[in-house]
This record gives sequence, C-alpha cells and structure tokens, in this order.
Amino acid sequence: MTASTAQADATTEVFDHHLSAFAKGIDELMKDYDDGSVIVTPEKSHRGVAEIRAFFQAFLDGAEPAFWEAFKVTSKSTEGEIAYLAWEAKPFVPLATDTLFVKNGKIAVQTFTAFPA
Repeated sequence: MTASTAQADATTEVFDHHLSAFAKGIDELMKDYDDGSVIVTPEKSHRGVAEIRAFFQAFLDGAEPAFWEAFKVTSKSTEGEIAYLAWEAKPFVPLATDTLFVKNGKIAVQTFTAFPA
C-alpha cells in the first residue's frame, strides 16, 4: 500500500465516521475533531472543540425530525486528504456542501455552505 493510498483510506474512514456520527449524537460527532480543528462557514470560522461543539449542537437542535428523513447525500468523493460531500434535505435545504481536510485521523479543516430554502 502506498502512502497516498493509506492517506485516502484514512480520509475515507474519518469521512464515513463523520457521516454516521450524526445519528449517534454530539459526543460521537466530536470524535472527528481536536483543538486544532476549524470549520469555516460563510458566517464565521469555528475554532477548536468548544466552538465546533457549539456549532454542531445548534445545528442538531435546529433540525426537526423531518429534516433527517429528507437528508440525502447527492455526491461524495475523496482525494488524498480531501473529502467532498454535497447533500440535500428538501424542502429545508435544497443544496449544501462540505469539504474536509483530514490530517492525522482528525478533521483539521472543514468548509460548510448550505443554501436554505
């Protein structure tokens, strides 16, 4: 296995865990981040586990059950340390994207943009 293949596998592992963690709650979701992690959104950057936890807690608290029933991944790919996701939860969110930069088994940088209905 080459170093780039190993990195791609590690990225896929973190990516898959991140997607499945939403159903398991905030503590499981936070396992993908550390104090050096940052999530960049159009509104602001959320740095470190405390700010990232608050960001996701607000997201989870604001999503009604019908949102999760409507959630659908429309595109998912990885390239080395980068993972890309496009998703929707119509009619709540017609399009959203996430890009993750995975380093040492954690999401080092994530971008998130949602286009609400």
